[in-house]
This record gives sequence, structure tokens and C-alpha cells, in this order.
Amino acid sequence: MKKSIIIILSVFLILACSKKEETKTEETFAISGNQITLTDLQKKTAGIETTTLNNQNIGNKILLTGQIDVPPTGMAGVSASTGGIVKVARFMPGNYVSRGQTLAVVENPEMAQLQQDYLQAKANLGYAQKDYERQKYLNKYQASSDKATQRAASEAQNQSAAVNGIASKLKSYGINPSSVSNGNIRKSVAIVAPISGYVSKVNVTLGQFVSPAEVLYEIVNNGETHLALKVFEKDLNKISLGQKVYGFTNQNPEKKYAATVALIGKDFTPDRSVLVQCHLIDKDASLIPGTFMNAEVEVGATESFIIPDDAIVTWENKQYIFEEIKPKTYKMFPITIGNSENGYTQLVNFDIRNANKTFVTKGAYHLLMALKNVEE
Repeated sequence: MKKSIIIILSVFLILACSKKEETKTEETFAISGNQITLTDLQKKTAGIETTTLNNQNIGNKILLTGQIDVPPTGMAGVSASTGGIVKVARFMPGNYVSRGQTLAVVENPEMAQLQQDYLQAKANLGYAQKDYERQKYLNKYQASSDKATQRAASEAQNQSAAVNGIASKLKSYGINPSSVSNGNIRKSVAIVAPISGYVSKVNVTLGQFVSPAEVLYEIVNNGETHLALKVFEKDLNKISLGQKVYGFTNQNPEKKYAATVALIGKDFTPDRSVLVQCHLIDKDASLIPGTFMNAEVEVGATESFIIPDDAIVTWENKQYIFEEIKPKTYKMFPITIGNSENGYTQLVNFDIRNANKTFVTKGAYHLLMALKNVEE
């Protein structure tokens, strides 16, 4: 009886060990080089899905670099119209200003003298005009010579020119001649913004003496920003007016800024590139002038074999997809990738004889990790 019990226990131990060995086998990947075989459970867990490849049109793109720029009409350097001492200085870089808004005030005693000269010239003009009218009247009745009348007419014209000249100079300083005529004489001149936009630079302090040659403020109108791209000679024939462009920054490559080609340069720079100006469809205040940009330009479409982006894995700086060589057995298949569009990637130089093969579209990363972990 005791011998029978020992035999029965031995059988159970053997069966238990066999079951554990089966479980271990069930959980182990079958690896052979770059080929892996899964169990039904492993395939289900990895979410493996497969398909054959199709030919579809995919857009060809070229990658360009450039920056956000503004045209000359969107930038302004602001100087004082006359030399003088800065009495008022407003705004800092980043402030928004409107066209005609006062940025600073410069005081110059010569302004008062110029306005006095204007008043004197107006008085002289009034006297000259009256004298001319008097000479005309006398000449009509032969009480004055033609020469005297002509001299009076010439003097009136000279005084009129003097008044207009000084008035023009006053206007250039931002002083209204009409206000001077009413006795409103001032020795300060306002420096105003010639365009609306954001102040980008300030080079002025209170009490500073400034000259007309100095740039005191720089203003940029971000509403006129555009995308300026460098196109090298080999790609120039692929660019045309109206072409779609999608710009993006290094910091946020997922966010695309749509644009269209508006102008194409007509001369090469020393590095054999041409500047192409692109109109941004949607303006973005975060894109300030000088921002470095990348851009994709659509240059047509070609019919190619494509595969979902998720099917592609990278191993040792090379791209692969997994071919299903038999049910639950997959092999790494080297590929060369091209352009990507709408979640699909072009396969370059893909042999049409492979078109009927079955490839993994989902779960490729899990297969790669299984191979990689074993190898490590």
C-alpha cells in the first residue's frame, strides 16, 4: 500500500513539472535571427494586424528653411525731425502703438525762432500784397510806372514763396502753421509713430541730446509678416506661384502654418539659393520677425506603395516593416521611406514583386521590442 502511494505521488509530480514546462514554452518567443514566432495569446496581446500593400497617390514634398520676415512697409525706424533735448520718452519694446501716436517730445529753442520767422514772413507777405494792389491801381491811371508795378508783383511772389517754405518746414517738424498764426508758439516737437505696430527697439532716454540722424524707435507691424524661404538651385524649378506651403518651428513641429508662394526671387545668393516670399494665410502674433522656420512645399503627387506610419520601426538607424512569412511568424523587412501624408508613408524603390506579401500594420513596435529584448 505504501509503495502504491509513492508511485501515485511521483506521477503527479511528473505531470505538474510537464505543465509548468508547457506554460513556460507558451510564454516564450521563438526567435531566429530577425524572425519571431508568436503564440495565439501573444499575437492577441500585441494587437497584431496585417494587410497587403496598395498603390496610392501621395504628395511629394521638399523641405526648406527660412524665417519670418516683414516687408519694408511693415517696419519703421523713427528719428527726431530736428535735433534737441528729449523731454518726454514713452513706451518700451513690446508695447503696441498706433499710427500718429506720440512716442517722445524733443525741445529745441530754434523751433521758436522758426515760428517767429514764419510770422514775420506772413507779415511781409501781407505788406507786399497790399503794395502790389496799390501799384496796380496807380498804374491803371498812369500814376505809377510799369516797372514799379512789376517790382511790387515780384516782391509779393518772393514773400509768398518764403511763407510757403517756412510753412513746409514747420509741417515737417509736426507743427501746424495755422496754430502758429494764432500766436501758439512752442519750442518742442513731438516724435510720432509713422505706422501702427509693436515697438521692437528703444534708443532714447530723458535728457538725451538727439540728432535727426539717430534712430530712436523701431516699430514692426506683425500684421504684415510673411514667410521668407531659401530655395536652392536644384529645387527652384519645382517652385511656382500659388503653391501651398506649410511652415513650422523647431519648438512645435506639429503646428503647421499654411501659406502660399507669393514672390520668387530673380537672382542667386552666393550659396546658390533664391529667396522665395510666402504669404501666411493665418497671421499669428507669436511668429515675430526673425523666427527660424522650416517649411514643407507640395510639389505634386506620385503613385507609390504606402504603409501606415505605425507599421514602420527603426532599428540601428534603419527603417523596417514586419513581413508575415507564415501565420504568427514575422520577419523584419528593410525599407526606404519617402514622403508622409495623412498617416501613411511612401515606400521608395519598393519591388512590385513584394506587393502580394502580407505585412504587419499594427503591433510592429511590440515585435521589435520582443526581438530587441532577447538580443540584449
